[in-house]
Amino acid sequence: MQEIERKFLVKDNSFKTNALKATAIAQGYLSTHPERTVRVRIKGKKGFLTIKGKGNLTGTTRFEWEKEIPVEEAKMLLQLCEKGVIEKTRYEIPVGNHTFEVDEFYGENAGLLLAEIELAHEDEIFEKPNWLGAEVTGNVQYYNAYLCQNPYITWEI
Repeated sequence: MQEIERKFLVKDNSFKTNALKATAIAQGYLSTHPERTVRVRIKGKKGFLTIKGKGNLTGTTRFEWEKEIPVEEAKMLLQLCEKGVIEKTRYEIPVGNHTFEVDEFYGENAGLLLAEIELAHEDEIFEKPNWLGAEVTGNVQYYNAYLCQNPYITWEI
């Protein structure tokens, strides 16, 4: 399955007033190889194992395979992950015909707010809310696998 998404910084917390849902997420990586990542995630009360391939030149499109697994197995697999398990809340915000997912990070990535939107094709037009900041699609620095090993609090901004 191909995943087509764009990623943006978020300017402020005003998106929360329109959020339909907020879900706690903990995730870690069993592998952060440049050609693929293998992620373990607990989202709410469910566990997932996800494999993502290398992105295309723009970083917008890449292969993604995901399977739900028992949450107890996900908890065990998180213990095997590389350093830097990420904790965040994911907010779902409807905007026009799309839904933005905004991640509010905690711990060593506290202060970082990132929005993602999934699209049907790379050049699909979508409405941009006023809380949406600069686009960071394809910028490896904002990939969760990077944030595990290079937390936001260590960046020189």
